[in-house]
Amino acid sequence: MSLVFFTDRDLGKRFPEILRAAGLYVERHDDLFPESCPDEVWLQHVGSHGRIAITHDSRIRYKPNELAAVLRHRVALLVVSGKASYPKLAEEFVATMPRIVTFLSGRQPPFIARVKRPTPGESKRCPGAPGTVSLWYPR
Repeated sequence: MSLVFFTDRDLGKRFPEILRAAGLYVERHDDLFPESCPDEVWLQHVGSHGRIAITHDSRIRYKPNELAAVLRHRVALLVVSGKASYPKLAEEFVATMPRIVTFLSGRQPPFIARVKRPTPGESKRCPGAPGTVSLWYPR
């Protein structure tokens, strides 16, 4: 499965750089769109090109216009959750890639899924522990 990820501008520059350094193919919002681009526009791009969107905006599923764009354009959207620096979130995303690939395989968009950080206990016991992936929408 050849995956192409698209990082929302809220994840900055370091997040996609770390994913690229890990061998993932990543399109970065600011490489394709102006800073002021409405989310509906980049969501259309993601859906029409079969990309997997990554954002840190956990409220996106509650914004009617953005949820409608996810559904209309058949977007696969991963929401990275947790309070940590973006480089740390990126490292944890990479560590979670086997679980992300398993989650994505056979699943057809549109959907919104949460990529959650490992618990502090898991991280302490096993540095580099993977997080979890769970379906948020539809339920």
